[in-house]
Amino acid sequence: MRLRLVVSGVVFCGVVAGAFARAGQAASSDEAQGKVWWARVEYLADPSMKGRLTGSEEYLKAAAYVVDQFKSFGLTPAGVNGSFYQPVNFDVQRVIASKSSMNLVVDGKVTPLALGEDAILGSRSAQLKEVNAPLVFIGYGLHLPESKYDDFDSAEVPWKELKGKIVVYINGGPADLPGPLKSYARTAPFAKALLDAGAVGSISIPTPKSMDFGWQRVASSASQPGMRLAVAPDADAVAAKHPALADVHSTMFSATFNPAQAEKLFAGTGHTFAELLALADAQKPLPRFSLNKSLMATVVGETSHVVSPNIVGELKGSDPVLSKEYVLVSAHLDHLGVGAEIHGKTIYSGAMDDASGVATVLETAKKFSEAKARPKRSMLFVIFTAEEKGLLGSRYFAGHPTVPESAIVADLNLDMFMPLFPLKKLHVQGLDESTLGDDAKKVGAQHGIVIAADPEPDRNSFIRTDQYSFVQAGVPALAMKFGWTMGSPEYKAWREWLAVRYHSTDDDLTQPVDLAAAAQFNDYFADLARAVADDPARPHYLGASFFKRFEAGQ
Repeated sequence: MRLRLVVSGVVFCGVVAGAFARAGQAASSDEAQGKVWWARVEYLADPSMKGRLTGSEEYLKAAAYVVDQFKSFGLTPAGVNGSFYQPVNFDVQRVIASKSSMNLVVDGKVTPLALGEDAILGSRSAQLKEVNAPLVFIGYGLHLPESKYDDFDSAEVPWKELKGKIVVYINGGPADLPGPLKSYARTAPFAKALLDAGAVGSISIPTPKSMDFGWQRVASSASQPGMRLAVAPDADAVAAKHPALADVHSTMFSATFNPAQAEKLFAGTGHTFAELLALADAQKPLPRFSLNKSLMATVVGETSHVVSPNIVGELKGSDPVLSKEYVLVSAHLDHLGVGAEIHGKTIYSGAMDDASGVATVLETAKKFSEAKARPKRSMLFVIFTAEEKGLLGSRYFAGHPTVPESAIVADLNLDMFMPLFPLKKLHVQGLDESTLGDDAKKVGAQHGIVIAADPEPDRNSFIRTDQYSFVQAGVPALAMKFGWTMGSPEYKAWREWLAVRYHSTDDDLTQPVDLAAAAQFNDYFADLARAVADDPARPHYLGASFFKRFEAGQ
């Protein structure tokens, strides 16, 4: 018995040693694959790329790199005119704060506001050159009559009283509205409600709780040029087919107010911003009321035009029938270019946002092109322009796809998926909206990854990444990031990254990255794309999803 125990112990040690060796080999392989992925990030986020501003020479250089990679994988051009490119036209607006002004007017007394300190002027939508209008507070500014919720038409401030006014609202929404629905209301429904009500503009107030970084960074971004899609000849036809994708081409005043200075707006109303902020943080209903003051502003800007391409490559599927359908794998190439100095640097390199996502699209395309068995559905690898300007490249593609629109069955999008720590959990945007959520969970279980919904819906992440353009077009879509548990070291690392690096010059190649975790994510993502591409059943929105109404035939 003693001898047998010793022998068993030797065998057991051998098994454990072998297991550890294999684990070490796996870890080493992950690290090696992570380095390959990171080399792509290094190319795209190199300082010589000067932040890949939409339409810039450096953006076009980065786009050429993507095209060269697509060619090396044997992908077929799927842009326009037999190329990998889909050119997109943009109108550009740069607001010159030094020549502009904002003032509060109370009983004829004019009080200047400091641009940058008190507020910043919007640059994406066409601005009024001059405005002098009363201010009215409309709570969260959500227009959702389908859900029996409408801040634009309340008992306190009826719809008809918004004509000629500037509406003021706080980010967020009541707890009984789903996060994706609140986010949706910030997009096309908001712009249309402003126009239909006859309002002349809007002022948003972010809550500190929902802000990714401090006001100083917000203010520094005001010098960045804003962009909007140039009016396309078929704009009316696209809007008729996909109302949620429609651009509201109107000229209105827009600004964002510093929450630390917001008491200036509410003085003399019987309400304080502190009181309203406490309600918003608790996701409770907000009152609506006149602010008993007007805003007088002058906006000076410069306008121009730029063309910048999306990049599209196709890998033909293997199934005679399913190959006529497409699964999109996407990310965005643009970032913020060169801007205000932060920590002695002026180049906003965008390593995580979103050179990391582009690198994973390239790794996925390479893996699929080299596989012995191709996926059953065709794969469309799409790299978008102008995400940082409001998802413009993806919105254009969703309304002007380069393959038959009805053949697009899903979009799996990557946008700063954030491999900052070991991969244990993923937070998935759109998880509960379509059958893609089940696919994400099944593949997650195979990889030992917990798949969860967004725990911070009031950050509006659902509408801040390119997958949302496809949601608006009725195509099931997902986006995802490394997940965490509230209060954990991972959560602290995530929040610190947002505070220090997000839309900063510090999102560069010097930051620490978990290369093994990035490689593990890439494996998961490729397996998810394969699962969707090989499933005989076409993805669809769930019956309970608000967004099912955008699906074809609904």
